[in-house]
Amino acid sequence: MSEPMKVHARLAAPVETVRRALTDPAELRAWLAEHAEVELPQRYEFWGRHTPEGDAPHQRLLHADDDTLRFAWLLDGVETTAEFHLRADGPDATVLSLSQSHFDFAEAMSGSSIRGVLQTFWALSIANLAAHLEGRPLLPRVDFTSADLRGELLIDAPLPKVYESLTDSEQASAWFGYPIGIEPWVGGRYAMGGFETGYAAKVVDLEPGRKMSVDWGPTGVTTWELAESQGKTKLTFVQSGFDEQHPPYAAWAGSVAGLAELRRYHEVENWRPIWLAAEIPGLEPETADAAG
Repeated sequence: MSEPMKVHARLAAPVETVRRALTDPAELRAWLAEHAEVELPQRYEFWGRHTPEGDAPHQRLLHADDDTLRFAWLLDGVETTAEFHLRADGPDATVLSLSQSHFDFAEAMSGSSIRGVLQTFWALSIANLAAHLEGRPLLPRVDFTSADLRGELLIDAPLPKVYESLTDSEQASAWFGYPIGIEPWVGGRYAMGGFETGYAAKVVDLEPGRKMSVDWGPTGVTTWELAESQGKTKLTFVQSGFDEQHPPYAAWAGSVAGLAELRRYHEVENWRPIWLAAEIPGLEPETADAAG
């Protein structure tokens, strides 16, 4: 079996506050799942339309203490393991480390198992946890019962600035946290990973200053559109043109998770992303080696 997927994020709240957000059922229902029930140290369950295979709770609590929460999660007939670990980063911040077993990137690309959504499901969930702790509106959560992939986000910044950050390669790479090459014209490339080595989708529609559509092939067409709203910018984003019997939930969750940092990029003074690179002081070497 491959090594567990690991991600690390710096959250703007002390450890006690983050732990409460991870273990209080009402808070879990605010940022993670439609339904949640927690009775430590016996029970930790969440389910509903925002949870993969969320028809019923499929979690089994394995361990809980002041800084670690670990549970088994049955997905597509396989019992996976998820673990949260919390570490104080000064008096008012926490480094959250998430480990998730049984994630296979090939399953994410092929859609052959619901486990393929785990990486981007957790990315969006942690982004929403950060928004919850910062008092910001949450991003749309994935509805795993629907093929209607659309949402809205309000950004406290002028429309031209938001448009520039969505179409300029350097800025988009910064807030998304991954190299993106963008040729902002119809027929231009939109390359995740950069122009040299990345996968190049195609820009199929563009209204300068307002709208762009990118064709990703089997996962469909992503379209975003900007509008002014009381001095702020409303960003509407839609995924369309895919097989509605197999919606691209993994790709959609990853795209929406990235928009959390787009908003913070414009709204947070001295912005830095919540996501941490491998070389973080205080992480155990085996954890740091797998971070990213």
